[in-house]
Amino acid sequence: MFDLLKKNIAKHTALSDDEMEHFCRLFHPQTVKRKQLLLREGDVCKFEGFVTSGLFRVYHLDSNGSEQTLYFATESWWVTDIDSFTTQRPSQLFIESLQDGQLLMISAQDKEYAYEHIPKIEKLFRVMTQKTHAAMQRRMIDMLSKTADKRYQDFTERYPELACRLTNLQLAAYLGISHEFLSKIRKKIARST
Repeated sequence: MFDLLKKNIAKHTALSDDEMEHFCRLFHPQTVKRKQLLLREGDVCKFEGFVTSGLFRVYHLDSNGSEQTLYFATESWWVTDIDSFTTQRPSQLFIESLQDGQLLMISAQDKEYAYEHIPKIEKLFRVMTQKTHAAMQRRMIDMLSKTADKRYQDFTERYPELACRLTNLQLAAYLGISHEFLSKIRKKIARST
């Protein structure tokens, strides 16, 4: 279970064996069932989770009750509400398990402990935060400047293994369109190939 976490960390920074083991001991495994909510709007996010198996989505309900998906998290991805986790204020988001899965969870207190006692961990999370910020910025630009057809094509090309694990409703909520419109896009693409 910790092998995936260790590989993920190694992609961003080099830790000694002792540092790696010390850091990994701060995580607690959690098994989740499909459709389980890990976070509800209004609750404070008490964890940052590393996905070892399964599929999760982070979403918001707008004033009409429509789901707006911010992102999905699958194996070797991180999942949290970084705003609520960092500020310890109530969340505006939901985190739901779309499949049975397992996570390695770290609390805000244990993360702060790691920052103080394993200095390279602060660099690790800074680098990951920068990459996440860049990805969110690209996504915002795509939402503002690309057609729904192009956003769908880009998503399926970038994440083919993820696209086949999602329902039309889930993918449409991520793309910012109705599931009916997504069906039309898929039919149009199928006719042109």
